[in-house]
Amino acid sequence: MVRVGIVGASGYTGVELLRLACSHPGIDVTLATSRQHAGQPVAAVFPHLKGRTDLSFVEPPAASLAESAELFFLAVPHQTAMAVVPGLLAAGRRVVDLSADFRLREPAVYEAWYQLHTATDLLSEAVYGLPEIHRQEIRRARLVANPGCYPTSVILGLTPLLAAGLVDPDSIIADSKSGTSGAGRGLSLGSLFCEVHDGFRAYKVASHRHTPEIEQELSQAAGRPLTVSFTPHLLPTSRGILSTMYARLLAKTTWADLDAVYRKAYAGEPFVRLYGQDELPATQYVRGSNFCDIGFRVDPRTNRVIVVAAIDNLGKGAASQAIQNMNILCGLDETTGLLAAPLFP
Repeated sequence: MVRVGIVGASGYTGVELLRLACSHPGIDVTLATSRQHAGQPVAAVFPHLKGRTDLSFVEPPAASLAESAELFFLAVPHQTAMAVVPGLLAAGRRVVDLSADFRLREPAVYEAWYQLHTATDLLSEAVYGLPEIHRQEIRRARLVANPGCYPTSVILGLTPLLAAGLVDPDSIIADSKSGTSGAGRGLSLGSLFCEVHDGFRAYKVASHRHTPEIEQELSQAAGRPLTVSFTPHLLPTSRGILSTMYARLLAKTTWADLDAVYRKAYAGEPFVRLYGQDELPATQYVRGSNFCDIGFRVDPRTNRVIVVAAIDNLGKGAASQAIQNMNILCGLDETTGLLAAPLFP
């Protein structure tokens, strides 16, 4: 059993980690921190976990944190993680960080989109935790930067095309939609029921912080720097991400040609499901799971490919992908604790 600590366990991502960890045969959760709910039983704050855990939330024990577990999930705000990670690594612990603090390799890029970084010496060591692309590096890592939710869908959707040189890297448009849990559990006017229900809107147009993360990984796939036009939208749902990506094809290509490329790229991947020519992904087919569903169409009139990818933003976009990374780090079967079928409806 791996002794695991969850720092920031009462947000949507943290409590999803708890839900998954409680059913994972290789995890013993020894710490769940929450300043807001310190001293309260987890199951009293989150009744859906009644009978699943006897833990109580505690204040983050600053001095003795590393003694609480062997591996830590950090489900904390940006800039908070960079203050905690160095001490955990120095104590010989492994970390899966779900914030953005270690996703970007260049300090200047992080500071342009977020704020000052105080642990830049660890950026080159951190491994971007997308197993389908960086599995071998994850196996050897001490620090895994769990990807953002939007980037997971966009990167998995486009990487095979860019790696095969089939599309123009300068033509990429990513149009993504997310359920409101992606905004976190804190009170915010923009995520109140009456502000979201029965509506649909774009936000942070041409300024979303996930843009450089998408560009970093897609540039690696393309073998040269690229930029993308990325626009996120807010759906009147609790969970799920649907990303639609557009790119110009460099040569006349059929659906079957592209299908062969995707099937080769993701052969044997347990959590990527490829759709046929007459079907497309939808958020309700991945809800509560670690799957990324991908489908695509070729538009011969515009010479573009349109790729559609669906994930659960709290699952493959956050908590279940973090568990997948932990499984790899700890030498467990990668699918352990993650094979439950998606929820429907």
